Amino acid sequence: MMRIQGHKVLYELMEKVRLSKLMSQQGLCSRREADSYIERGWVFVDGERVTELGTKIYPVQKIKLNHAAQAQQLGQVTILLNKPIGYVSGQPEPGYQPAVSLISRGSRFHGDQAPQHFSPMHLKGLAPAGRLDIDSSGLLVFTQDGRIARQLIGEESGVDKEYLVRVQGMLSKHALNLLNHGLSLDGEELKHAEVSWQNQDQLRFILREGKKRQIRRMCELVGLKVTGLKRIRIGKIRLGDLPVGAWRYLKHGEVF
Repeated sequence: MMRIQGHKVLYELMEKVRLSKLMSQQGLCSRREADSYIERGWVFVDGERVTELGTKIYPVQKIKLNHAAQAQQLGQVTILLNKPIGYVSGQPEPGYQPAVSLISRGSRFHGDQAPQHFSPMHLKGLAPAGRLDIDSSGLLVFTQDGRIARQLIGEESGVDKEYLVRVQGMLSKHALNLLNHGLSLDGEELKHAEVSWQNQDQLRFILREGKKRQIRRMCELVGLKVTGLKRIRIGKIRLGDLPVGAWRYLKHGEVF
């Protein structure tokens, strides 16, 4: 009895939050997936099935997905593509093709060790988790899994990304320090970066944010012109020997 009363007092001190938002915050799925699971009756709160969209609960209540939702998540794929220059990451633009059009049975990396057999169903709902400019190349992630998308591009994402950037121009020690920290874009101070010389005409950037054309704009602010940009790592996943225009599945056990 005392335990029940204690929970009641605790709840009274809290505000209810939309169930789908909590599911996303807890890494169970994306908010869009949460709404789909709720409609299907696949979500339980404190052991009771919830089917009404927009339901609000207390943050301390226990959320659980049923086996059908868990099985669907296990079937979702994540694909790693080495994007060539000239393809757009997301929605197609006039005269240019989206990078997802490169993903086919024939373009799969011959060295891919993942057990999946390619299926056209793997293209359904496949979305880019982040962007890579049309004139940039390298590692681009596509996923059906809202949990991975949130991990890579969510507001609280802390996954860093590494780039090799070929530049023209002179760079003073002070300007190099500014690239690491001290620049602002769109009226906001940029987060700390890690920028160093890779060789005499190429810089290595490690960023923990992804503003539009961020690296190119950062370089412009210190008098450099970018002549080539390639992303070689996202979190713990490296581009490695994946050929340009080829793709592979994210293997079980691989994490960002």
